[in-house]
Amino acid sequence: MAFNDVKIETFFVHDDGHFFPNNNHLPVIVYRQVFDGKSVSASSWEQLFKQNNFGNSWRDGIFSYHHYHSTAHEALGCYGGRAQVRLGGYNEQVRKDIELTAGDCILIPAGVAHKNMQQDNGFSVVGAYDADGKDYDMNYGKNAEERSKAEENIKQVNY
Repeated sequence: MAFNDVKIETFFVHDDGHFFPNNNHLPVIVYRQVFDGKSVSASSWEQLFKQNNFGNSWRDGIFSYHHYHSTAHEALGCYGGRAQVRLGGYNEQVRKDIELTAGDCILIPAGVAHKNMQQDNGFSVVGAYDADGKDYDMNYGKNAEERSKAEENIKQVNY
C-alpha cells in the first residue's frame, strides 16, 4: 500500500444554534490524496482504518440528507468518483461545502452534520468509526429532544 504526499485541511464546524450541535471542540480533518485516486481500493481504506482503530466499516455512499452521529467520530475514505459534501447543516454562517475525490479521506467529529449534495455515478466510500468500531447512532436535526440527548452523547465520545 503506497501513500502519496498528503495535504491536510482542518476547519471547525460550529454549533448552528438550532438544528445541529456540530462540534466546537474538534475540527473536521480532510486528508487529500492519501492514496492515488486511480488505484485506491475499498480494502486499502479498510486496512488503514483498522490499523488506526477505526472499525465497524461499511462500503456505500453518503446519504443525501443531513444527518450526524453523536456516539462516534466517523472516517470516510473515498475509493471511487467524486462528490460535493456539505458539513454543518442548513445555516450559511457555519456550513462548509467540500469536494471529495477518490483517494481522499475525511474525519468527521461526533455531532457534525453531513450530507451528499451531488455526486458522479462512481462515487463510493468506506465508512468506519472510532474505538475499533463503536456503535453509532443516527440523528437528523429534527427536534430539541433529539439534540439534547445528542449533546450528552457527544460529551462522552473520546477526544
